[in-house]
Amino acid sequence: MIDMKARTKKFTIDCALFCSKLPTSREFNAYVNQLIRCSSSVGANYRASQRAKSTADFINKLKIVEEEADESCFFLEIIQEINKDNELKVEIEKLLKEGNEILAITVASIKTARNNQNKK
Repeated sequence: MIDMKARTKKFTIDCALFCSKLPTSREFNAYVNQLIRCSSSVGANYRASQRAKSTADFINKLKIVEEEADESCFFLEIIQEINKDNELKVEIEKLLKEGNEILAITVASIKTARNNQNKK
């Protein structure tokens, strides 16, 4: 199984590569820019969480990952709705699945970290 640091980095790259396949039009550009920003934040903030100074810092950084992963899924859903290219549907669904899995893993990690923090 791929570790989360590599997985979130791959998600960032996969979203960027996907965005390069979308049309450059007014309606897509805004969503593409947002998706690139939030998906890259997923990878960057997960990486930062691994260098956290305390459990509270770790949880705080993972909360940012949670928000950005959810936002990535939102923009993927918007693109899915306005996309007319059937060839991209499978790729969008794959990215949405991965984004939701990263989100679920992150939420579970936050809960575990909070539980461990409360036991101390």
